[in-house]
Amino acid sequence: MKHITAFLGFILLGLCTGAQTKNADISAIEKQVDAMVNSWNSHDYSKMKTYATEDCSWVNIVGMVWQNRKEVEYAHQFYHTNIFKHTTMTNKGVSVRILNASTALVHFKSYVSDFTTPAGQKIPGSDDIALLVFLKQNGRWLLTAGENVAIDQYAQKHNPVLHMNK
Repeated sequence: MKHITAFLGFILLGLCTGAQTKNADISAIEKQVDAMVNSWNSHDYSKMKTYATEDCSWVNIVGMVWQNRKEVEYAHQFYHTNIFKHTTMTNKGVSVRILNASTALVHFKSYVSDFTTPAGQKIPGSDDIALLVFLKQNGRWLLTAGENVAIDQYAQKHNPVLHMNK
């Protein structure tokens, strides 16, 4: 009986430790997403190295592809200097799915305020969603890939999964 009790104790300890590690990982990833939002709102991407891998990639909302942190940082800084310098981003939700000990998928919903294009066209603020991939390297969660899209509110009403049997 003592052996069974000890065995069950080890199993429970392992489950608790795993849950604590997972919660700590989720919290660390959420902080990295906050760092991304801070870069947007300060219009300064010089700290990207603190939350992105050197080989990260990004596909922006209009399909431009940037292949490494140098390109991702440069492109974001360029657009914040020229188009987004007066915008703000609001974090509307982060959903983290830990795939294994070193990989996580993140859905990040945000709102980006109005902006004006260089041609003078006023673009209204929008809800967006990004799919982000994070890798744990040397104990830190870092963005390694991302893609963002605008959420079409009209299309959302016609999402077929809203009407499926669950």
